[in-house]
Amino acid sequence: MLPVNPITTSIFDLFKIGPGPSSSHTIGPMKAAFDFRERLATLPDDLQSRADAVQVHLYGSLSATGKGHGTDRAVVAGLLGWQPETTDPAALLNLLRDPTVSYALPVGPYTVQLRPEHIRFERVRYESPYHNTMVLRLTQQGETLYSEEYYSIGGGFIIRKGEPVVDPASVSVPYPYGTMTELKGQLTKHAITLDALLMANEMALTGRTRSAVNHRIDQLLDYMHKAVRRGLRHSGTLPGSIKLSRKAPQLYQQAKGMGQLGPALRSDSFLIFLNAYCLAASEENAAGGIVVTAPTSGASGVIPGLTYLAKHQFHYDKATLRSGMLAAAVIGFLVKHNASISGAEMGCMGEIGTASAMGAAFLTRCAQPTGSINAIEAAAEIAIEHHLGMTCDPIGGYVQIPCIERNAMGAVKAYNAFLLATAGSASKQKISLDAVIKVMKATGRDMSTKYKETSEAGLALSATEC
Repeated sequence: MLPVNPITTSIFDLFKIGPGPSSSHTIGPMKAAFDFRERLATLPDDLQSRADAVQVHLYGSLSATGKGHGTDRAVVAGLLGWQPETTDPAALLNLLRDPTVSYALPVGPYTVQLRPEHIRFERVRYESPYHNTMVLRLTQQGETLYSEEYYSIGGGFIIRKGEPVVDPASVSVPYPYGTMTELKGQLTKHAITLDALLMANEMALTGRTRSAVNHRIDQLLDYMHKAVRRGLRHSGTLPGSIKLSRKAPQLYQQAKGMGQLGPALRSDSFLIFLNAYCLAASEENAAGGIVVTAPTSGASGVIPGLTYLAKHQFHYDKATLRSGMLAAAVIGFLVKHNASISGAEMGCMGEIGTASAMGAAFLTRCAQPTGSINAIEAAAEIAIEHHLGMTCDPIGGYVQIPCIERNAMGAVKAYNAFLLATAGSASKQKISLDAVIKVMKATGRDMSTKYKETSEAGLALSATEC
């Protein structure tokens, strides 16, 4: 029997290139604003000619932490026609720096002005199916001529209200699955490897050839590793009122120095290298640099750090790294499909927890050429299990504390989950991945909203000490 609701997400929708610091608060709103701009160009002339402004209303977590996450700048960028992958981070940071500047937006052949006061961080409760909601309005003297409502659901994914939902049954993939149990069933039924199954589905979803898929995975790894290298070079203070100093360059130099010492210290240097790589990419994200959502920007230090380690310390070749990325992707698909990768929905277990599970799957697949699905499942399950209930409580609304160090901790947990899963018989693991994802979803539903990316509780209340 085929899955009722199969996964039809592309690897390249899960791993997206764009500016930090947040996929749900930066990349998602930029994409939504760009979509709104495109729709304005198709309106009847009588509406276009009467318009005098665009109004933006941000609700939920977009309102609570949007200022620190740069949501207002991202919206302006999207309305100006910028796209995440091609955005200049320095230009993005300059938007709205001068509160007296207005921005000319095209509405067909006409132009309206967007000013900072037109972007409103609404603190009232808004009835919506998702925490991250934004409403964009084309107005004349405050009266709405046209509006659209968007939801940023994590990882840079957006939904427009009223948009027809694609029936998964209408999207044909050769090996449909919606759960790990169904995935394992397909592998057994067709006597196919995980790599081959995922590659076949990806080719069917995107129309890319095998070589084109591999080339794009190589590009993603290159973008990830560029973020790591930039972070290892850049010192100084991160943007924002916290004035947090970067740590990655210092850790990197410390690790290199320890590598010249005795065996005991060399073993410690391995972990310090990993920490440095993860902090480097995460600090670049916090600075608004170009990163890869893995699966979100807030968790964009875990997979880049682990893949950088795998390439430079373990010396895995390109083919092995690609296989690891496919294994990581399938874990991200399963969490997104059956729970959520959004911090506003799941807390940080949805972001770092998922990234850690993806990282554990990546390491397990790279270390095992045969790609044991039982070991991959066990590693991912262990990583998620030990992130259950993790809050998302960024100080000041910035993706800095605890987010940056949490990326490094998530990567270390991923490595340990890989060790635990491969040390014994993975098939004897008592908790399945499907079961722990169900627990994850229930935990996120039960978690107080104030612990889900609002900066209203937890560590966020320690802001006065920073």
